[in-house]
Amino acid sequence: MRFRPCIDIHNGKVKQIVGGSLRDEKDMAMENFVSGQDADYYARLYQEDSLRGGHVILLNPSSSPYYQKTREQGLRALAAFPGGLQLGGGVNPENAADYLEAGASHVIVTSYVFRDGRIYYENLERLIREIGKEHLVLDLSCRKKEGVYYIVTDRWQKFTQVCLNEKTLDELSLYCDEFLVHAADVEGKSAGIETEVVSLLGSWGKLPVTYAGGVGCYDDLQVLREAGKNRVDVTVGSALDLFGGSLSYREILKLCVD
Repeated sequence: MRFRPCIDIHNGKVKQIVGGSLRDEKDMAMENFVSGQDADYYARLYQEDSLRGGHVILLNPSSSPYYQKTREQGLRALAAFPGGLQLGGGVNPENAADYLEAGASHVIVTSYVFRDGRIYYENLERLIREIGKEHLVLDLSCRKKEGVYYIVTDRWQKFTQVCLNEKTLDELSLYCDEFLVHAADVEGKSAGIETEVVSLLGSWGKLPVTYAGGVGCYDDLQVLREAGKNRVDVTVGSALDLFGGSLSYREILKLCVD
């Protein structure tokens, strides 16, 4: 189980937010932490500690007046750690190659592939033609509805009709290099992980997968390691001392080793 760092950017600032609170309208979100540092500060830190495979997420839509500032911050992070970070947020065939050229190892995609409640395989195939599956991470972030986890899109606001299960993972694994899964209902709350999600991902275990959401104490990491059969990597956001939380970044590095 490896630690995968994050740089979440909203309204041009590195932030940690409560995931389910994010709204396109007026670019609103419930904030846990707003950094005084730019994104490249964190990217350089991760590079110094050889933490490859972290993700930079642009949380504003392209229609937002803040989008360009948010995108500029993302590009600064990529330039500071070339080949070490993945980037997601509004990625499509028109800009995916640009982000790779700017230094991303992979691009992370959700809404371009999941639309109108379903998977658009033609969009997936177009992305692969543009950049190759080896550079593609699919974000299968999910929320629970009526006892079932569904993939959600558009900054976790819209439910699709696609369940997060082994069948979906099998189908989509043919089109990407990794998965990223935010458990959006617990994202940013530091109140415990979604063990059902982690257990599913660990039992499947056919591609690298990173879980994000709810880690609030060191014991959560052990629960995640056991539930995920040591196959699931982890992101810690709001609970991390880098982002105003109580968990030591250095201690996390010690605990999260293969």
